[in-house]
Amino acid sequence: MAATPYDFPSDLLAGQEELHQVRAELLALLKRLPWSVEPLDGFSDGHGWRKVERPASPGWTPDEQAEVEKLRQRERELAVFVTCHRFWDEVATAEKVDARSRLKHAQETPDPDTSRP
Repeated sequence: MAATPYDFPSDLLAGQEELHQVRAELLALLKRLPWSVEPLDGFSDGHGWRKVERPASPGWTPDEQAEVEKLRQRERELAVFVTCHRFWDEVATAEKVDARSRLKHAQETPDPDTSRP
């Protein structure tokens, strides 16, 4: 990715990076947890356009529920911080989508196989 024409403040970059980390941690946690928060029996439904099956779910423990809620709350806080940052007042309306996209990818390192000299 080419160098960004935007001079993102360090706190905005840090907030975006933490938002990426929190979302990754939340996604990994949700993948490990049972499919249902509450204990539920398994089911099989082959009457729709595709068959859906779920095993019985023991539900989430109170600690697991608290961890998910903690991560979701932090994700919301960071999303508000990033989207409402004072930096966006300085960006022209026509450039905001591009600037936001570049911020999301600002911490990525370019792949040497795909970068052009």
